[in-house]
Amino acid sequence: MKKMTSFHKVSLGTLLIASGLSVGFTGSAYAASDDASAPQAHSDSVGAAISDTAITAKVKARLISESSLKNSKISVTTTNGVVTLTGSASDEKAKSLAEARTKVVEGVKSVDNALQTPGNNKSGVRTKRIVSDSWITTKVKSELLADSLSKGMDVSVETIHGVVMLKGTLANQDAIDHVKDLAGKVYGVKSVDASQLKVDGK
Repeated sequence: MKKMTSFHKVSLGTLLIASGLSVGFTGSAYAASDDASAPQAHSDSVGAAISDTAITAKVKARLISESSLKNSKISVTTTNGVVTLTGSASDEKAKSLAEARTKVVEGVKSVDNALQTPGNNKSGVRTKRIVSDSWITTKVKSELLADSLSKGMDVSVETIHGVVMLKGTLANQDAIDHVKDLAGKVYGVKSVDASQLKVDGK
């Protein structure tokens, strides 16, 4: 009788130890699962959500903090993550530094460096802001997407030397005229070629 009791005690103890081990492994499994999932909380969408206004503010703050740029007068504009630097830099070194500092700001996709220096501003008359074709294309697309009438229209945009070429099929002539008018108002656009915009069904 005593032997049987002893046997039951041992069995019960063994069972509790086994259960304890089982619980321990289960807890470890959950812990590993939690660790593995932790990095997933950070995503690229956070960077993508940074607005153009915020990027502009960050770039300005970065440039102001540079003592080497104190003698430069730099304007900053941002469109869909593309930063355009305009104005004047004290020299070529300052111009390159401004671009380098801008590129490392979070959210910046590319930099259009249109800064003028004493060496490349030959006549001193050229004060108008210079913008690249890629910047103009991006800006035109943004205007078309933001406009309530042209928002759903399928229009491709290409810019060559300031000339914007529009291509696509629209509902009517009024829509074509509206899109052409929007593109023509974008800064830096010399002219708009709408010859490849067609009326649906024609």
